[in-house]
Amino acid sequence: MTENNPIRVMLVDDHAVVRAGVRRLLEQDTKITVVAEADTGERAYQLFGKELPDITVLDLSMPGIGGMECIKRIVARYPTAKILVLSMHENAAFASQALKAGAKGYLAKSGLAEELINAIQWVTTGQTYLGSEISHKIALQTNNNLSDPMQVLSAREFEIFRMLVDGVELNKIATTLNISLKTVANYQTGIKQKLEINTPVEMVRLAIRCGLIEG
Repeated sequence: MTENNPIRVMLVDDHAVVRAGVRRLLEQDTKITVVAEADTGERAYQLFGKELPDITVLDLSMPGIGGMECIKRIVARYPTAKILVLSMHENAAFASQALKAGAKGYLAKSGLAEELINAIQWVTTGQTYLGSEISHKIALQTNNNLSDPMQVLSAREFEIFRMLVDGVELNKIATTLNISLKTVANYQTGIKQKLEINTPVEMVRLAIRCGLIEG
């Protein structure tokens, strides 16, 4: 992107109708152009290296490696990458973990129409952007001195925790994240120790309490 060229955007979401809607919204601004679309994290990683977009607008919940792992892989290979998460999860824990993984912004899909273009412009300049809904929830946590148990987890641990809660088998997690079964087992042990839980039932209860899944 230069002063006279539009911001080049890559859209990543497994739902074609969502990508189409976001594209239509962005096409209303002549200073933004969509140069690539992907429906999986794996495809997004491949396309990023080919297109080198100014910013990637990415969902977290996708088949395969998922958005969180995709962020980590892109940023590890391209440290200057600018990624804005656009997610259905209106939860401070998801925003915090996305930023840990390397994203530069987080916007709930409920704020899509009102905030997306501004968020893209903000992140493209190198600044961090948090949507109004997420900012409000973080402020409430801070003002009420509420702790987030997920803060003790790294981005990778958080992703594995979510997969475990969803009932994904360890060998499937290993294959998806391209790590060994032993490494996954070690992560599982570390997660339980950090969160002070011992059983799958306790894990699910904690996820519900943190708003990561519905009870």
